[in-house]
Amino acid sequence: MSGSLLDTSGRVWSSPGPRENAALLVVDVQRDFTDPALLPWLDTADQERITAAVERVNALVAAARAMEVRVVWVRLAQDRDRPWGSSRWLRGLLDACEDTLREQEPCLAGTPGADWYRVTPAPGEEVVVKRRYSAFHDTTLEASLRESGTTWLVVCGMTTDCCVDATVRDGFQRGLRTVVAADATASHSLELHRHTLSALSLHAAVVADSEAVAKAWSGRRLGHPPSG
Repeated sequence: MSGSLLDTSGRVWSSPGPRENAALLVVDVQRDFTDPALLPWLDTADQERITAAVERVNALVAAARAMEVRVVWVRLAQDRDRPWGSSRWLRGLLDACEDTLREQEPCLAGTPGADWYRVTPAPGEEVVVKRRYSAFHDTTLEASLRESGTTWLVVCGMTTDCCVDATVRDGFQRGLRTVVAADATASHSLELHRHTLSALSLHAAVVADSEAVAKAWSGRRLGHPPSG
């Protein structure tokens, strides 16, 4: 059954597809991006925003499981033996010592910062490990989605302006219909979060709250979708 999808502007869209062809993609909900203990430079309001987004991720995952929507987990695991040179150059870390890299390189494989934060994949749920921003870059994700018949994605997680953005755009360009769960994503800057969602809504995705996503999965129709 295919329902409708209400975006954050109040516009009603025809459903991206039936529930059995959907997948929920949970991106980088890891301690280095979300744990207040590892983000002391963020003010209280920003930390609370991020924690609230993680809570919404958990609620969305629970809704997906209850409706038998496939859940795929994506995690960043930086490899010390295969450093991302251009990224280190951009951040001024090309000549950094090991201690500096441990402090400034997020989600180094095997470090506590790469651990999940307040979320846990269930047994049998797919986990994709990536080395770059996009979950599609040099991973098995696209092949896995094609094999399972997935035609549309709901993306949530961290951070809106970086890995969520890159993943959504790459999925869209690969022919997948993409939805961003606005309240289950966050950036370390509220301005960047809002700006990224605005840009994605123009070029790559429908931006909707997690409640609207769950209603779309349920097959509920919400009036007349726009034509054209």
